[in-house]
Amino acid sequence: MEKNKLNSAPVFQAFSYTVVALIAILCLLPFIVLISGSISDEGQVLAKGYSFLPRGFSLDAYAFIFRNPGDILSAYRVSMTVAVVGTVLSLLISTMAAYVMYRKEVKYRNQLAFFLFFTTLFNGGLAPYFIWINSYLHLKNTLAVLILLPMFNVMYVLILRSFIQGSVPEPLVESAKIDGAGDFRIFWQMVLPLCKPALASIGLFTILAYWNDWWTPMMFTDKEQYVPLQYLLYKMLSSMNMSAAMAQHMSSLDTPKETFKLAMTVIATGPIVILFPFLQQYFVKGITIGAVKG
Repeated sequence: MEKNKLNSAPVFQAFSYTVVALIAILCLLPFIVLISGSISDEGQVLAKGYSFLPRGFSLDAYAFIFRNPGDILSAYRVSMTVAVVGTVLSLLISTMAAYVMYRKEVKYRNQLAFFLFFTTLFNGGLAPYFIWINSYLHLKNTLAVLILLPMFNVMYVLILRSFIQGSVPEPLVESAKIDGAGDFRIFWQMVLPLCKPALASIGLFTILAYWNDWWTPMMFTDKEQYVPLQYLLYKMLSSMNMSAAMAQHMSSLDTPKETFKLAMTVIATGPIVILFPFLQQYFVKGITIGAVKG
């Protein structure tokens, strides 16, 4: 019996690696088609469709996007600044709020959790929201509006509170208080290190949300120096579609519409795809640290 188990282990391992490799290849195929189409000739794409290999190598779509490289570089700078600063602040404030609701001695902590959850079900509407941000807080055309508005996600706070309840023993906090540690020291030196798995997961989703956010700058930004990458590409695509609709007599190949969309996707997702392997190691490290108990 033991011999059969030992002999079956390499077979199962090989089968598992094969299945995972096939799934990885299936996930990678759309990106190959995306990159191939972005460097293909517009006419050949319209005539023959997409393929895994470029149809008539052409960089017209990228040349069209980078015809004003200063705008693209400025948009990259804004997006990176907002994503990094916003993610750090979001994780810090969300974990602080979760820790407050975790502490049993905090009065009305359950009512506070319900109040936060209630805001996910009902809101005041778009018009009051816009008036409040623009006329009362005066955040329009600032980097602060791009950082603050998407920063606080109630569901992430509730997830962090549940994670802290399951990962931070109450006697550990009480013993730290007996030894003279304050609430901020307990939070910074005990709670945050134990929350690494949750912070890694939520941080990844948060930075993706910041990077892909185009609605906030569309509503509250009309100055070029505060335009992030996603909104800039959205404006370029809208301008191209409008120009094509107003000039029907022009040839459809004057501007690379289809390959432009693919190149725009490559440019928008490229930094995140490159950054993900570096974030992945911290993600896995956080999970392994959180898995060690006692």
